[in-house]
Amino acid sequence: MEIAFLLIPMAVILVFAILGGLWWAIQTGQFEDLEEEGSRILEQD
Repeated sequence: MEIAFLLIPMAVILVFAILGGLWWAIQTGQFEDLEEEGSRILEQD
């Protein structure tokens, strides 16, 4: 039972870190043009 006092706050911190990373990726435009990025890999210069 004592381990729950450690694991629950760690899980909450991990969830906030994941949500913060997702929010950062959305705000910086990481998901804006997915189609062109997929075709850019296939093109050779």
